[in-house]
Order: sequence, then structure tokens, then C-alpha cells
Amino acid sequence: MNASASPPRPGIAAERMAALVASRLCHDLVSPLGAIGNGVELIEMGGQPASGKSPEMALISDSVAAARARIRVFRVAFGHTAPDQRMSMNELQGLLRDMAEGSRLQLQLDAQGDLPRTEARMILLAVMCLETSLPWGGRVLICRGTQGWRLVAEAERTRPAPELWAWLSPRLAAGLQEPAASDVQFALLAAHAAAGRRPLAGELDGNGAEISF
Repeated sequence: MNASASPPRPGIAAERMAALVASRLCHDLVSPLGAIGNGVELIEMGGQPASGKSPEMALISDSVAAARARIRVFRVAFGHTAPDQRMSMNELQGLLRDMAEGSRLQLQLDAQGDLPRTEARMILLAVMCLETSLPWGGRVLICRGTQGWRLVAEAERTRPAPELWAWLSPRLAAGLQEPAASDVQFALLAAHAAAGRRPLAGELDGNGAEISF
């Protein structure tokens, strides 16, 4: 045996490691944000003026609420998810409501029952993809059929990004350059679809877009 050879090291796949890190970050950020929110409530209870909440306190409250909502979404979209975890449709509706609060998109969910958390993650990532290409707003219908999930978006105009939407077409995805951090949702959605052996398709035109898996 070669004495200079290094012993094998236990490791974690890069995608799983990233998901675990995201889960840890979201978990650690929830507590201080909750403490800030509770502190704001106590201040308001102790010295609330008769005219109502001050602009400064309103700004703090709204910012904390928005941050907590976004972290709830990030925890599912980017965090670790076990294959057997499930989510109720009410929970998914709540996450979509959180996303709509900070977006110009109108999100409508048309589905019943519950769903695997892995599917919820893909839906949230798909909505993020639509946010990127519909920055001026639009309407998105999210529905589940016999062939899987479809997200159909309508808008007055879209922002073309063929290098990003190519990630959602398996025949075009090979050899693509690494996306910017702000666009990582495209690559992540493609990776999760491939890992789950789910056929993925995405199409964008001047008046809308569609993503299915």
C-alpha cells in the first residue's frame, strides 16, 4: 500500500450540502426577525400615539414581515427536503401569498389535496423563474393535472432571457454557462427535475410563459 496515499474522506454531495446550508441560514434568521417583530409590537403597545402607527414603526413592521415571509419561501425552495415529506395545499397557498406580497405577479392556485414537499419546492422555483422574466407583472395560474404541474403566465410584456430559459429545456441545457446568483432558480429547477426524473419544459414569448413538470 502506498503510504503517501490519503484515506478516503466521507463527503456530502454539493447540492445536498447547499440545501443543508440554506436550511441552517433560514432557521437561524427566523429567531432574530421574530424577536424584532415582537419588540416592535411591545413598543406599539407601550406608547402608541392616538393617531396610529408612526411612519417609522410602520416601515420597520412591514420590513420585518416581508423578510419573515421571504425566509419561509426560501426555506422550502432552497432548503433540505426529505423525499417523504408532504405539504398541504393550504401551506402552499400561504407560501404563494407570501411571494405575491413582494411581487407584481398575481398567483392563483387551482389544485386540491396535498403534495410532496419536493413538488412544492419546484413550484416555488418555477414562480421565481417567472418573476425574473415578468418584472412588469402578470397573472400566473398554477394547476395540477394528470400529467403533472403547469404554471401558465400572461403578461403585457416579458423580458427575454433565452440563456436562462434554456435551462428548462433538456436538449438545450448541456454546456450552459453558470447563471448569476440572482438567476440560480433556473439551474436549481432543472437539477431537481433531473434528480426526480421529471420531464421539464419551459417556454417564454412576448405575452407570457409556461413551465410544466
